[in-house]
Amino acid sequence: MRTAPRSMLGKLPGVPGDDDETRRPLPVSGMLAAACTLGVGLAALTTLTLLGWIAAPRGTLGAGLPGVFRTAAQLWLAAHHAGFAIPGGRVGLLPLGLTILPAVLLYRAGRWMARDADLRLRLPARLPKNSPRELSRARRRAQLVLVAQAGVSLAAPYALLAGLIALVASNEITQPFIGEALLSHFVLAFLAGALATARMIGPWRIMLRLLPERVRALTVGTAVATALLLVAGLVLVLVAVVLNFGQVKELSDVLSPGFVGGVLLALLQLLYLLNAVIWASSYISGPGFAIGADTLVAPTGVQLGTVPSLPLLGALPESGPVPVWMMAVIALPFAAGAVAGVFVARISPSPSYEAAPLWGFLTGVSSGAVAGVLAALSGGPIGGGRLATVGPSPWEVALSVALEVGVAAGISAGVANLLLLNKRARTPLDKAAVPVRKAGAALAKAASKVGLAESDLRPLPGHWLDATEADTQEIPVIRDDWQDEHASAEAETLAQARPRPPAPRADPARPPRKDIVDESDDRGGHVIYLDPYAWDRD
Repeated sequence: MRTAPRSMLGKLPGVPGDDDETRRPLPVSGMLAAACTLGVGLAALTTLTLLGWIAAPRGTLGAGLPGVFRTAAQLWLAAHHAGFAIPGGRVGLLPLGLTILPAVLLYRAGRWMARDADLRLRLPARLPKNSPRELSRARRRAQLVLVAQAGVSLAAPYALLAGLIALVASNEITQPFIGEALLSHFVLAFLAGALATARMIGPWRIMLRLLPERVRALTVGTAVATALLLVAGLVLVLVAVVLNFGQVKELSDVLSPGFVGGVLLALLQLLYLLNAVIWASSYISGPGFAIGADTLVAPTGVQLGTVPSLPLLGALPESGPVPVWMMAVIALPFAAGAVAGVFVARISPSPSYEAAPLWGFLTGVSSGAVAGVLAALSGGPIGGGRLATVGPSPWEVALSVALEVGVAAGISAGVANLLLLNKRARTPLDKAAVPVRKAGAALAKAASKVGLAESDLRPLPGHWLDATEADTQEIPVIRDDWQDEHASAEAETLAQARPRPPAPRADPARPPRKDIVDESDDRGGHVIYLDPYAWDRD
């Protein structure tokens, strides 16, 4: 009863009906959801900041409880990737793992907003099968408009409240960029709210059907290629940590943060893990990344200077040339593109052979754009001076991924599309041949019943000479009581053949043949055949 929609509760006696007067407006539901999300998120970060304030030296995370709350507000802004201005530079290298907290809270808030405003009732009704295409497109447009309205209803008040938090979090040392705070909060809340509302339509597979076929194919292909690159980056990070675990442990011992500080340090590195995965993906793509000015970590070589004392950075390779076999990692983007191209061709096959490679290459371009955005979000400056350049170059990563994934996706999409078109072309012929085969089998069965054909289709015994053997080999003449080395094979063939009538008994008084010389000394010898027509050739 508690989770039932109002359309069902309105049918029960004593429960008011479900009309526009009893339904809460969508903007009001969005404002309540945004306020609850900010409250819960700030409460969680304030608790963590308070623990760190107790364990850290006095004044590190702020002076007193007001300083603790101001630090928690700054962390909340950093979770939305809003940068800060500090004396002598700016801070833009923010942990992407911290974005998971507001993203999950916003998604849950979007689901609550959709239920509270009864958006399911506002969705267009399901059309019957074989409906006109115009009606289907109109229904899809109406669904997309409702999803966009829900996203804006959650994002607009959320961004306004974030602007207030940015004003509160400002102090004499760190000053948040209000413009970045408004934009980042609006974008994240819009994506989460739209996704939560679209989830009401049905499962994830149904959600993708809101998009046109070509756009859906490009979206899935881009998601597949990006996911494979991120998985490869994660594997590379884990392998690097395992191989350089001694350096990681040494940096941890140098910091000696204590128990509570060690837990917070481990949590900080876990939050920066997604940044490291994106950096590893950039390494796989070819451009690599930088840890400061005039530094580079790439498959072509490593050049490092003094790096920050973060234990996770101990997994970086040493400066110098890279082994030749490490160049093999550049093949991973091509493999990801090949898989993405197959998905594109299967979701939206092209009737023309030359169009499929183009859509595959466009998948690579979109994957490059996503990789460039991720590279830009994963890096950023840490103050001024040498650490003003940290992370991969967005445009270099975007260009490399677009070319590598695009070429491979174009080739695989073209080949997969060709196979699909050939398979579809053979399908009608196979279906048309089925009745012919059935009619032929029925006629053969009827003919066998009336005696016009043999019903037993088992092979006949013996060896049947083809035309070549009959023209080039002499006709053998074998005694009735002689068996060669193929007797067992002949017996097996006779056992599989139809039953033969009993053979007539041989005449015991019949004299043996004189025209065959049998040298059967051990049943494995050879037989010399005499040509009975030799007298005719003399």
